[in-house]
Amino acid sequence: MGEPKVVLVTGAGSGLGRAVGFAASAAGHRVVAAGRTAARLAETVSAAPGPGPVEAVVADVTDAESVRALFEHIERRWSRLDVLFNNAGVFGPVLPVEQVRDEQWRQVIDTNLTGSFLCAQAAFALMRRQDPGGGRIINNGSISAHVPRPYAVAYTASKHAVTGLTKALALEGRAHDIAVGQIDIGNAATELTAGIAAGALQADGSVRPEPTIDAAEVARLIVQTIDLPLNTSVPFLTVMATAMPYLGRG
Repeated sequence: MGEPKVVLVTGAGSGLGRAVGFAASAAGHRVVAAGRTAARLAETVSAAPGPGPVEAVVADVTDAESVRALFEHIERRWSRLDVLFNNAGVFGPVLPVEQVRDEQWRQVIDTNLTGSFLCAQAAFALMRRQDPGGGRIINNGSISAHVPRPYAVAYTASKHAVTGLTKALALEGRAHDIAVGQIDIGNAATELTAGIAAGALQADGSVRPEPTIDAAEVARLIVQTIDLPLNTSVPFLTVMATAMPYLGRG
């Protein structure tokens, strides 16, 4: 690894965000752990392995003012941002489409899509004006960016849209030395996927357990991407439990 990088991880209070924060800290990077819940962020900071410092910043990615304050803090504290891992997300309701309430739909879209956009927008602005310029954005997609789970219309739509966001940002980032990519993860063992190992609804209506993988293995791949030079891009990366029903889903 070269010089330590300033790495912002959203949704860092639990799950994959926490695992990525740990892995980046272990690699010596300076980690800004952002999330909505101060107590969960404090747990992330206290358990971080080092040697890279981990700093908690309470922020809500669905709120434009909160995102602006987060990035202003990063610029004051570190004068730059090298990497944004756009990770904050929610799964939302598991319901037939006609039963999904307006507010449930909006919560998923606001968090998974609009939150990713707001953070990427702020990251672009900072990465363009810092010296030296440039940086890397990694969006957390999903296997559901390719194929849906049953009764997950909001989550599926949001993750398909994140793919479009990634492509648009990658194109716009070329001129500014901003590399943008997406990681699509299948069944990493986190709070979000806690029920999958016990039994997940399948397209044929059956409920069957699915294999999972350690979130630390996913985090290791993300840190490998963080350590790449900016002239090297990973537009899309899929990592999943080998035996999960992905290619045959549906």
